Amino acid sequence: VVTPMGSSSNQPQEIEEGEAGFALLFPKIDGVKIHTFHFSKDVKNRVFDESKFAEAGLKNNPDLRVVLLFGYNSWKTGATRFLHQIVNPLNEKSIILAGGQVESFTSLTSENNHAQPGDACGVVGLAFSGAQIQSATVLLDQDVADERTAEAAMQRLKAANIPEHNTIGFMFACVGRGYRHYKTKRNMEADAFRKFFPNVPLFGFFGHGEIGCDRIVTGNFVLRECNDIKDDLLHGYTTVMTLIHLGSTK
Repeated sequence: VVTPMGSSSNQPQEIEEGEAGFALLFPKIDGVKIHTFHFSKDVKNRVFDESKFAEAGLKNNPDLRVVLLFGYNSWKTGATRFLHQIVNPLNEKSIILAGGQVESFTSLTSENNHAQPGDACGVVGLAFSGAQIQSATVLLDQDVADERTAEAAMQRLKAANIPEHNTIGFMFACVGRGYRHYKTKRNMEADAFRKFFPNVPLFGFFGHGEIGCDRIVTGNFVLRECNDIKDDLLHGYTTVMTLIHLGSTK
């Protein structure tokens, strides 16, 4: 899923056949910190060392607002359990979690570059910190299967009232959705997003599992847990739409 270069109002495209990719370059933004992280599963230890969260800026960080997570080699034994070990401690209403599961990844900065895609499983991602960041996510479940219900989901995202200037959108969808899910109508979800967010660029991918839920985090409004019930964040055959506002430009 990519918005072509040139203008943020260009029509986003869902590319479902063949290989495709995109790159995002984030400038230095006052008040915003973006950290990368990579947690690989240790075959010798079933328990994840949560002290690594703090090292990655994912714990003891009051300015943490958004975490984009990407699990890789999810078909490997123990991969789903490991993903739960990463996601569950981060599942707080004050943090947006979004992402998906992919076959493999390539990183220019990872300490684990020597590992080939088939050798291990793990989680990579980006952590966005800054008091000025605002974000929201909505989950399009299996019942969202036509233009009307897709647009209703985008209306929920619009109702979060996230500023749309200096904002990017992400779409993490199941490979089982797209034009087959929408009865041969292509670009359905990207078109619905563009209808409600005409000037927000949209990026993402079709993967093998989705991470996210309906959640809003802004400067003056954060949904709080009720009776310590946690949101279900791991899904299949769904789409997670995400908005990340990086603050007003001066």
